[in-house]
Amino acid sequence: MVDDIRELPARPGGLSRFLGGNPIAVAFRLIALSILVGFVLAAIGLDPLNILQSVRRLIDYLWNISWEAVRGVWRYFLLGAVIVVPLWLLSRLFSNPNHH
Repeated sequence: MVDDIRELPARPGGLSRFLGGNPIAVAFRLIALSILVGFVLAAIGLDPLNILQSVRRLIDYLWNISWEAVRGVWRYFLLGAVIVVPLWLLSRLFSNPNHH
């Protein structure tokens, strides 16, 4: 009977529970993730030494690029409308009124 006793798995300590795993493994994941996020942020022009100015520049850039996109869509709309609207109007004028 004494030989039938099984050991329960060890419960992680308070620090491991708080961190969500082994402290060394968590530290490694945080370092790797920080490098990856830092690379992405640097690619979009953020500077860690002057983060507020970098965020402002990023917002200005996104604002300007969004207006350029709106202007581009407007241009495509006008270009297409020059063809589409007259064709639609002609099709409505010459369509069979009893067909509807």
